[in-house]
Amino acid sequence: MFRPRILAFLAIFRPVKVCNSSRMHYDVMIGAFLKRTFRSYSIVKPGYVKEMRTVPEHINSPVYYKTGKPPKSSKEIEIKTKEQIEKMRAAGQLARFILDEVGIKIRVGMTTDKIDEIVHNMAIEHGAYPSPLNYEGFPKSVCTSVNNVACHGIPDDRPLQDGDIINVDVTVYLNGYHGDCSSTFLIGDVDIEGIKLVNATYEALEAAMSICRPGEYFYSIGDVVEEVAKLRNYTVVPAYTGHGIGSYFHGPPDIIHCYNEYPGQMKPGMTFTIEPILSQGTGETVVLEDGWTGVTTDNSRTAQWEQTVLITESGFEVLTQ
Repeated sequence: MFRPRILAFLAIFRPVKVCNSSRMHYDVMIGAFLKRTFRSYSIVKPGYVKEMRTVPEHINSPVYYKTGKPPKSSKEIEIKTKEQIEKMRAAGQLARFILDEVGIKIRVGMTTDKIDEIVHNMAIEHGAYPSPLNYEGFPKSVCTSVNNVACHGIPDDRPLQDGDIINVDVTVYLNGYHGDCSSTFLIGDVDIEGIKLVNATYEALEAAMSICRPGEYFYSIGDVVEEVAKLRNYTVVPAYTGHGIGSYFHGPPDIIHCYNEYPGQMKPGMTFTIEPILSQGTGETVVLEDGWTGVTTDNSRTAQWEQTVLITESGFEVLTQ
């Protein structure tokens, strides 16, 4: 997951809303919805964002590093060759290694900017570029989404608090290919409702991956995620989707995590992400004036998990395991 991939036909669901209002208006919005806290946790507001980190010249960087503008991806779903798949595996394994290291180090009191520093430096140390950096102008090297931030949280100076839940979304560009995965971490003593939400979202991801095989329809992923969410009394956040991935960060197919009619079937050699977001509340989101941070309109917490998968001749392989 990285940028909002909002499709025209998603208007039949609950579309994302773009907020062009000021920070003051957001403070008022938070006050208006404060009664719906879904148990006790900190409502997150954007903090101070430090300047963009730099990348050494020897690192193989994507074309958008300096321009902020990624090239347009093909309209056709790419079937990867064996050589491409090997590069995808390497990128995926590095992304997973970095994410696991964050999981070991993350703690109460750590700022999300410190997480960004860890991810950025580890990517560079392993000869990779942190894919989010300057992708369509994104100012950081990782996405950190805490509590009511559904997606694309920008690392800042806010220290993590006891009871927070945080999704850390790591993508790296290694040898010309992207590897993309995310996990939701429990910070300190998280209440039982938060734990249930995180576990249910992981269950939804596992269930969605389990049906992946040649001939399966892409829309089936949304059916499975929606069923798990309803069974556990949660709501799918529909505005953010998975995506095809390779030498490009985002491309077809779009992987929609709610009931949908997206066309096409899975074929061996296809690679894409599955990354459901579940909410305690309505699932409606608003994008703040920074152009990235997506928060729930009712301040409900969300959780997200993500893997990059490869469709094989007999089923699927998780490239970010």
